[in-house]
Amino acid sequence: MRLSAFVALLIALLPALTRAAEGDIVKLGQIAPTFTATTAQGSHVDLAGSKGQVVLLNFFATWCPPCKTEMPALESQVWAPFQSRGLVMFAIGREHSVAEVAAYKKANHLTFEFLADPDRSIYAKYATEYIPRCYLIGRDGQVKFATIGYEPAEFAQLIAAIDRELGH
Repeated sequence: MRLSAFVALLIALLPALTRAAEGDIVKLGQIAPTFTATTAQGSHVDLAGSKGQVVLLNFFATWCPPCKTEMPALESQVWAPFQSRGLVMFAIGREHSVAEVAAYKKANHLTFEFLADPDRSIYAKYATEYIPRCYLIGRDGQVKFATIGYEPAEFAQLIAAIDRELGH
């Protein structure tokens, strides 16, 4: 009886477990795809220029409720403690213009770098669906950790992974 209940639970959870894998293009251990983007200030950034550094990419949209919840946590729990340790961080506005990401950054008092991805060309290199998404890229250019959505326990794992990559 217990075994059949367990099997039924697994079957019920299967769509949720496969959802993340289906939306991924970049897998853990793979080299992160490079890109060039425009910052909220109008300058240009090339991910390849961050080689040798620990980089956190966050894909978001201004209308996304979990993204709105995650942003203050990224500021206070990731950027504030790890900026001085050399973390490079880019919030990438999936489908947003430079003006839109600049306005969002200012309105929400966020201090890390925002990039525009108006045609989703950067996002398309990493995933096919679901936001927010974070990708932690190690000094070797490989994706070391990834998250989908905002869930406090997984966010704590992301923080621990950043700490490890920066070499506590």
